[in-house]
Amino acid sequence: MTRAQRGDRAAFEGLAAASIDRLHAVAFSVMGDPHLAEDATQQALINIWRDLPRLREPERFEAWSYRIVVRACYAEARRTPRWLPNYDDGPANEPFAVDGLGRIADRDQLERGFRRLPVDQRAVIVLHHYLDLPLHEVAQALGIPVGTAHSRLHRAMNALRALIAADARPTTLEPAPRVEAR
Repeated sequence: MTRAQRGDRAAFEGLAAASIDRLHAVAFSVMGDPHLAEDATQQALINIWRDLPRLREPERFEAWSYRIVVRACYAEARRTPRWLPNYDDGPANEPFAVDGLGRIADRDQLERGFRRLPVDQRAVIVLHHYLDLPLHEVAQALGIPVGTAHSRLHRAMNALRALIAADARPTTLEPAPRVEAR
């Protein structure tokens, strides 16, 4: 870490190689699109290289790098107007079981709701539930107070529940009653 902070490219390459998979996983989870996630991850690595000499507490590199990748996701989302995510993460992570169709439907419904959340809400959910970070570390990674992280997570989960419930409601319209002219 110290050598990379002093500008040693080989040391930084090792650091980047050890971090790239987790940074890309976070970016993909937040962005929902592999191409946008790659762009955000690449920008995050550039920013990490540029800002690494100013990192005062090297033991906090992981939380610091999460903050940088989330900010890169925010910037990418602003640059990409009204993008529709291509949520293809390859083969399913879970084996197909007897109740496999129900799980697939639930997962699809959750993903549709998640994609409609704002990026800042997706980021807090990813950091807390996907990476299993405690809220104080989520706050540190996002550069926000712990109370703000808590309320953002609360709002995000409520919004996600509402989106899933709205998605589950039937959308068929009843035909309008016929009015006969006399």
